[in-house]
Amino acid sequence: MTWSGESPDGGDMPYLLAYTLGDGPDGPEATSAAVERLLADRNLPVGGDVVDGTAQPSLPVSLLVEAGQAVLTMPPLTAQCPAPPEWLAAVGERGYAYLVFTTRPWPEAEPGKPVEPEALAAFAGADATLTAAAHIVLPARSLRA
Repeated sequence: MTWSGESPDGGDMPYLLAYTLGDGPDGPEATSAAVERLLADRNLPVGGDVVDGTAQPSLPVSLLVEAGQAVLTMPPLTAQCPAPPEWLAAVGERGYAYLVFTTRPWPEAEPGKPVEPEALAAFAGADATLTAAAHIVLPARSLRA
């Protein structure tokens, strides 16, 4: 899920939120644990320091921005979502997005269904979400040379 907001430097920051629905066959706790393992196996610390992907070309997660879409790839996962014009402008200006990949389930945010801005702000800004997340400054790539 994409959104943009003001950053400490006064400009727009493009944010990207990755989360689980918590709907795995073994329940939300097992799903959260699987996401945590996925992140840990890629040296992306949950609840730790921000990982600066702009300084790590071999980072095992990538962001492709093309045709109004954000495509996040972290093998074996790929997720794609539409990006609003203000997010596209912010990522175009900065060259990166701030990824919050949380282990906290969000079952109400089903793919393809709209999420109210208030619900996004409440979930993405909650301490429970942020402390259960890996935080990554992720370079944005495009298909254009």
